[in-house]
Amino acid sequence: MHEQERFNAIGGTDQCMYQVSTLQALAMGYTSAVVTVEELLRHGDTGLGTFECVDGEMIVVDGVCYRATADGTVTQTNPKTGVPFASVSHLSSWRRFPLEAVPDIEALKNILTLSIEETFGLNSMHMVRIDGSFKRVCARSETGQLTHHITLKEMLQNNQHDFMFDDINGVLVCVYYPDYMDGINAPGWHLHFLSADRTRGGHVFDLSLRSGWVKMDKISHIEIRLPNSASFDTYSLKDASQDEIRQVEQGK
Repeated sequence: MHEQERFNAIGGTDQCMYQVSTLQALAMGYTSAVVTVEELLRHGDTGLGTFECVDGEMIVVDGVCYRATADGTVTQTNPKTGVPFASVSHLSSWRRFPLEAVPDIEALKNILTLSIEETFGLNSMHMVRIDGSFKRVCARSETGQLTHHITLKEMLQNNQHDFMFDDINGVLVCVYYPDYMDGINAPGWHLHFLSADRTRGGHVFDLSLRSGWVKMDKISHIEIRLPNSASFDTYSLKDASQDEIRQVEQGK
C-alpha cells in the first residue's frame, strides 16, 4: 500500500453500524419483529440479517432489501416485513482494492482480516461489499417457524436448506465484528450473497472467487435497537451457546 493510501485508509469513516437486537437473542429464539424493513433502510443501504420467525436470509444492497428463500431464490422485500436481527450501514467505500482468485471462504476471510489489520482496524467494525465473478457459492437459507424459546440451531436443523450456485456473478455483503463484541454479533466475518441479476442468494458458508473488487468501510460507531416487548426479558441471553452460534454461522 502506498503511504498516502495507508494514511487515508487508517482514518476510516464516521459511519454508524445500526444493529437490530443481538445475536444472543436470535440464538436463544427471540425471532419477533423489532423494526420493519422500511425503518431499517433509514439507517443503512448495505447489510445483512434475517426476517421475522427466521423466514429467509436478508441481503441489503444499494438501499434495497432482498429475501433469499429456502430454495435460494430471491425476492424484493415488502417494506412492512418485520426484522428481528440485522446489521446495516451507509457504505461510503472509503477503501477499495481488487481481488484475484480466492479458493475458498477461509482464504477470503484471511485476506479481509489482513487488510483491516494493516489499517489498524481489528478492534473496529467493518462493512464490506465485494462485486465479483464466482466459480461457486455454497449457501443456505430457511423457511420460517413461529416459536418461542426454541434456539436458532434447533430451528435451522428443521428448516435449513443448502444449495450451490456455479459460474455466477454477484455481490458479497460481509460484516466484521471484533472478538470483544461476541454476543452482540458473531465475531469475525459474516457473509451473504446476492446474484448480479438479483434472483439468487443466501447465507454463505463457502465459495470460490475468480476475481472481484472490494469496497470497505471501517466503522467506529454502533447503535443497537433492542426489543421493547415484555417477552424479551424472559430470555436468558447469557446462556447462548457460542459453540452453537459458530456451528450455525458455518452452515452446520
